[in-house]
Amino acid sequence: MTSKELRKAFLNFFEKKEHKIVPSGFLLPADPTCLFTTAGMQQFKEYFLGKESPFGKNVASCQKCFRTSDVDEVGDESHLTFIEMLGNFSFGSYFKEEAIKLAYKFLFKELKLPLKDAVFTVFEGDKMVPFDEKSFLIWRKLGIPENKIKKYPKSENFWGPTGEEGPCGPTTEIYFRNIEIWNLVFNEYYRDKDGKLTLLKQKGVDTGMGLERLVMAVQQKPSVYETDLFEPIITEIRNWKLEIGNWKLCERSERIIADHIRGAAFLISEGILPSNVERGYVLRRVLRRAIRYGKVLGLASGFLIPLAKKVIEIYKDIYPEVKSKEADTLTVIQNEEEKFEKTLGKGLKQFEKIAIKGNISSINAFHLYDTYGFPLELTEELAKERGLTIDKKGFEEAFKKHQEISRAGVEKKFSGIGKEAGYQAVKLHTATHLLHAALREVLGLQVKQMGSDITPQRLRFDFSHHQKMTSEELRKVEEIVNQKIKEDLDVKKEEVSYESAIKSGALAFFKEKYPEKVTVYSIYNPSDSSGQVFSKEICAGPHVKKTSELGKFKIIKEESSGSETRRIRAILK
Repeated sequence: MTSKELRKAFLNFFEKKEHKIVPSGFLLPADPTCLFTTAGMQQFKEYFLGKESPFGKNVASCQKCFRTSDVDEVGDESHLTFIEMLGNFSFGSYFKEEAIKLAYKFLFKELKLPLKDAVFTVFEGDKMVPFDEKSFLIWRKLGIPENKIKKYPKSENFWGPTGEEGPCGPTTEIYFRNIEIWNLVFNEYYRDKDGKLTLLKQKGVDTGMGLERLVMAVQQKPSVYETDLFEPIITEIRNWKLEIGNWKLCERSERIIADHIRGAAFLISEGILPSNVERGYVLRRVLRRAIRYGKVLGLASGFLIPLAKKVIEIYKDIYPEVKSKEADTLTVIQNEEEKFEKTLGKGLKQFEKIAIKGNISSINAFHLYDTYGFPLELTEELAKERGLTIDKKGFEEAFKKHQEISRAGVEKKFSGIGKEAGYQAVKLHTATHLLHAALREVLGLQVKQMGSDITPQRLRFDFSHHQKMTSEELRKVEEIVNQKIKEDLDVKKEEVSYESAIKSGALAFFKEKYPEKVTVYSIYNPSDSSGQVFSKEICAGPHVKKTSELGKFKIIKEESSGSETRRIRAILK
């Protein structure tokens, strides 16, 4: 069976078993404590906690997921960053027995996988949660010999929660030819931020099976990279690469490139751009890691573009958004590749000079990052290949200090001005919030502030965007800002916990620098009964009280300020 046929077979099977088929959610989760969607259950999290599901009590899906925890494992037989997670879920309907029987029937009856090649695991229990005897007995009733049911500890057979708190529970897993392919989670508990477990009022089933591993099992391939999901990408790489002699290194390099370009294409299709923070940092890391391994194989410049096209071709019918964002995706990849290649060769030479002297100090690691654009993880990987260590803690401290110095300089400049000039700067500061919100409305919610500079005469605002804005886009942004000024909106200041601010939808930057209590500025119409807020950001201030104080907003110039970053200069008249 092909990957398309298997994806369809899974969903059809559960649809016939009275499950509502729900489309994949986004890779960017609603939960602010999660960087990416890493499991199929994340879009259903609130239904496990008792909220009524609009889909009914039983659902199934094929969910796009991205896992940063597996980056270092990529290149073996089964680990990936981007995966498609097949799953069936029950919110207070069926539980262990039916979930296990459904999994058994699909794999060994529907797909006819040989049962002799399967092994099953259950939770052995600990001081907080007892041995999952129920699951053990269900497998036995299905005819599974006792010696094929392994009892594992919490580290292996207890899952969740996603984020800092949420539903969780013991798991039973199905291994096929020594590779875990299906994990059945029985959500019985709620874990709070302190790790305390309490029983859920409503028990639930949350299963996850990586499509790539299922395809590997059904197609009888020794690795996920030899399935039809990867074969076109790997073949393209092999058509170009130069022989490097070391077959193992060659194979691992091919696999890393194939995985990373696939993951990058999906991240970009959802509006993520390369940057030095959070999700953008992950994207930059996988792209630059792919470029580095391309150099190991001797691939020519620009090799990622045709590979990205292969990815889009494979998934265009399953995830139309990947095809619709093709032009943006290719532009972002090309820009990042060109930017990194300018410094990669020099950076590698610099690394070799450093490595000759022994382990990598924090100063040298930061120099490679700051001067040559090497993500810390790339320097770590290079060091590991040579049996060297790196002062990671020292690097993180140097990075934090660098950010503090940069931000302090901006704050000092902003505050060190006269009274009248200060009021003008305050007005422009509020205008940047309006501008930011307007840009997100016109260009998309992926837009985020990358920096700003304010003088009494003008504002300068840097934001993430991969191409020059059109005159029509600029006109719309300017029009929206002036409309909000005309509406005489309130600018409200409040102090709340950082967690509450994020949950309420406030935008935040420089995440690691925020204290427990933060100041949030909201720009809204208090007479609007819907409670809709135009702009809400964590910000130290100061700001005006009413938007009508600003006068007229005028964009003077829009230009590039770096890779994937644009800059707007504007004034108030």
